[in-house]
Amino acid sequence: MFIGEFKYNIDEKSRLAMPVKFRKDLAKGAVVTRGLDKCLFVYSMQEWQKLAVKLTNLPISQAKARAFARLMLAGAMDFIPDKQGRINIPEYLRKYAGLNKEVIVAGLYNRLEIWDSAEWENYSKQTEQSSSDIAEKLGELGV
Repeated sequence: MFIGEFKYNIDEKSRLAMPVKFRKDLAKGAVVTRGLDKCLFVYSMQEWQKLAVKLTNLPISQAKARAFARLMLAGAMDFIPDKQGRINIPEYLRKYAGLNKEVIVAGLYNRLEIWDSAEWENYSKQTEQSSSDIAEKLGELGV
């Protein structure tokens, strides 16, 4: 289970250290890919395999299904963290998420998200301001 919010820096070689508490779950391999809301998603290999099956079972005849599968699958990069728990984030993924030096790694139960620190701050403020509306909508969904 991935939970929590952590601030890290991407080094000059595009390496990012993963939070210590998650390294064991990522040690056997994981996948980083384009996420939503201008961030990257990181999945353990086990979680990635579950998601990949769902994505490949989407109807190929529907344009939005094809587009979402392409977003997630074509941009994916598998990795095994180095001995210091670092991963290398390819330039195309850094560019997609607008990642500069300082980033936030946020745990969201079955995945991690990697955000540019300034973008995360803006997103968090907007979400916090809308929290009552969000809670009301989720209540309608049974949450």
